[in-house]
Order: sequence, then structure tokens, then C-alpha cells
Amino acid sequence: MKQISLINHYKGALGLRFFGLGPNLKPTNGLNKLQKLLDNNAFWAKNRTINDLKKCLAKSDVVISIWVGNEIVGFGRALTDGIYRGVLWDIVIDQNHQGRGFGKLIVNNLLSSKEIKNTKKIYLMTTNKKLFYSQMDFKEVTSQNLLIREI
Repeated sequence: MKQISLINHYKGALGLRFFGLGPNLKPTNGLNKLQKLLDNNAFWAKNRTINDLKKCLAKSDVVISIWVGNEIVGFGRALTDGIYRGVLWDIVIDQNHQGRGFGKLIVNNLLSSKEIKNTKKIYLMTTNKKLFYSQMDFKEVTSQNLLIREI
């Protein structure tokens, strides 16, 4: 059985961004593997460029990845001011590894990170995983409206 590794990357995921580091700080072409994970498992994250992934990782406060051997099978990131508001983004589990608790592992590690754990409100958006997130005390809010400006 291949080893399962959870990586709590340093802020901005420098090793993943510039060196493609994976488990045990070894080069594994990690950024390309992340791009493939997103392309193959999240319709809303298809066609993200390597350059854009580098930019979003650089600005992320918390970045978590899960690996089976040298393959990335889970990912999530968060942004926060550390006091009032935080947002969880891009939580993706490879479809062949869903149902094994990897999603909960990523969410719980994001929420317990020193950057997020004392934040008063944590936001996330989901298209079809509302039931999954409700198991971790996220609640649908009907008193607010989601507004989006796209360019």
C-alpha cells in the first residue's frame, strides 16, 4: 500500500510553486499534478494555467494537500484576515479517492490552522456538496445574498 501524506504547506506554498515539491520535500512535478487534479475533478477549476495557480497559491494563507505515494489526491486552501473573516477555496478530492475521509481531513486541517482557527466567520461556496459541508457545522445562509462580479 502506498503511503498517505498530508502536507500543510507554508504560507504561499513556496515549495510547491517553485520546485513542485510533494511528500518528504521531494520534487514530484507537484504543480502540474495539482493542475491535473483540478482539471479532472472540478468543473469550476478546469483550464487553470500554471502561472495563475502560482499566483493564487502565493496569496493563500493556508494550503493543504494530500498525496498517495507521489500522486496528489486532495487539495484545499484558505484566505483570512485572522480575526473576522476567512474563506475556504478549491477543496478538491480525486474522484477515485472520495469516500475515504480525505475531504474532512483537508477541511479540518484548514479550520484548525493557526491562521484560521480563531476567525469568527468562515465562508465557503459549493455547487453540489452542501450535505458534505453540513456534517462539519457549515450552515446554509439565506439571510445573505451571494453577489459575483466576473471579468
